Amino acid sequence: MGRYVARRLLQMIPVFIGSTLLIFCMMYALPGDPVRAMMGDQAYDPAVVASIKKDLGLDQPLLQQYVNYMTGLVQGDFGTQIASQRPIADVIADAFPVTIRLTLFAFTFVTLVGIGLGVIAGLRPDTLQDRGLLTLTLILVSMPSFVLGFLLQYQFAFKWQVTTPTVTDSTDFSQLALPAIVLASLSLAYVARLTRTSIAENLRSDYMRTAVAKGLPRRRVIGVHLMRNSLIPVVTFLGIEIGSLMTGAIVTEGIFNVRGIGLEIYEALTRREGATVVGIASLMVLIYLAASLIVDLLYAVLDPRIRYA
Repeated sequence: MGRYVARRLLQMIPVFIGSTLLIFCMMYALPGDPVRAMMGDQAYDPAVVASIKKDLGLDQPLLQQYVNYMTGLVQGDFGTQIASQRPIADVIADAFPVTIRLTLFAFTFVTLVGIGLGVIAGLRPDTLQDRGLLTLTLILVSMPSFVLGFLLQYQFAFKWQVTTPTVTDSTDFSQLALPAIVLASLSLAYVARLTRTSIAENLRSDYMRTAVAKGLPRRRVIGVHLMRNSLIPVVTFLGIEIGSLMTGAIVTEGIFNVRGIGLEIYEALTRREGATVVGIASLMVLIYLAASLIVDLLYAVLDPRIRYA
């Protein structure tokens, strides 16, 4: 196990470098000048712009800029925003906990409700509950998140007035409930359908018939034999979905005015603040890689037959 983890950690290094390099190149290939955008419509001196670019290192070749950025990143320096002159690490430190709370809320909702609905439907295939779940998940998959967000915002905040239309206090989980549900809607549909399919398939397996024939209690048959084998594909999806929920928060945070990393990325893109986008994206890549490793290690917990060399 130790050698496997060490090998996976070493494999993450080129993946991280390649991902951040691609994002870095994409950002700096966009048209426009971030220094010029910072000055707005006012008159400017080209010599002043050139001086600012030199101070920020923007006059260097792209590859050299990337090397300088990665050198600072290894030392914990994410760079500085051009417009506000704030350290990007401070921007991330302010916004990241907000998105973490929203993501954890949505992830918990997806895990509990999605798996619960999938188990209920999978244990009773071709029943009213099963068809109802398939219909509900089909609607959620077909509906864009921004449409669902505005619909729920209008219904719950403006018409029924049971919550606030925007999030004014990100530490109040009652205000985060509605954006978390919107953020979790698509993932909920996939988790429920995946769980339902996996449960229904494993119910017809030979080991399930053997467990029933041995006279094992129904709770043990379902809780130990059926669930552990059925949850392997679900855990795989959930592990990847942690990062997807965080990146998908861009739309949800915009609708409900949640001051998280999604809104910071959007504002950085409008100002062409490449360093901010790359800094947040680098953090997201690390989260994806860590979640992937944790999911692989959980396989051995769910299925004892899986061993790592």
